[in-house]
Amino acid sequence: MGKYKLLALDMDGTLLTDNHEISLETTKWIHKAMQEGIHVCLSTGRAASSALPYGQELGLETPMVTVNGGEVWKSPRELWRRHLLDKELIRQMKAIADEADSWFWAYTTEGLFNTEKWPDSLEGFEWLKFGYNTENDELRHEILIKLQNLGGLEITNSSPTNLEINPQGISKESGVKEVCGLLGITMEEVVAVGDSLNDLAVIQAVGLGVAMGNAQQTVKEAADLVVASNNDDGIVEVIRDHILV
Repeated sequence: MGKYKLLALDMDGTLLTDNHEISLETTKWIHKAMQEGIHVCLSTGRAASSALPYGQELGLETPMVTVNGGEVWKSPRELWRRHLLDKELIRQMKAIADEADSWFWAYTTEGLFNTEKWPDSLEGFEWLKFGYNTENDELRHEILIKLQNLGGLEITNSSPTNLEINPQGISKESGVKEVCGLLGITMEEVVAVGDSLNDLAVIQAVGLGVAMGNAQQTVKEAADLVVASNNDDGIVEVIRDHILV
């Protein structure tokens, strides 16, 4: 077998086609990798509840990184570690959204809140991630500057029109590092695949960092390898040509 032990897969824009499905060919090659003893780990900005069905579809029992590293799961239903955002930061980020009149959303351990549905009090919830979405580049840039001035935040995106915020130092990289600790392997033995800025740190930190053909340009430039797009089975290329060799 080759030198890689873990395949960390982003979901949207990577594992999933634009129709939010895993192709039959990709499924087949993921199963081949698993049969050869490769650990396959979902590494996503999604909450566990919306990542889990895909993990089940693939038959994964391995650790999982959700909400951009905000949660690390030892197995699909066994939480290992959770990293929360300070409520005061949530309050300030919502104020920035209100001021900018931008769509916003936030994940708590209970579920999703957004512009249209926001709790009367932040107390009683554990906050994992905050996000903004706007097609207006200038507005998004203004929000970014304000967030950078707040400090204590890890700011990425999962598409060119959004911003995603986790506690400082919490990312898919930190999540995959924790998974490596659980599995007793090193980051050098990991292949990480993604398409957005929330994949950038982990792509740069692992043994083989892969950008999808549909990835944002910054991610392609940082990757060791660029493969076909999420609609053209880029993951198959990774497994067939670089892991099972």
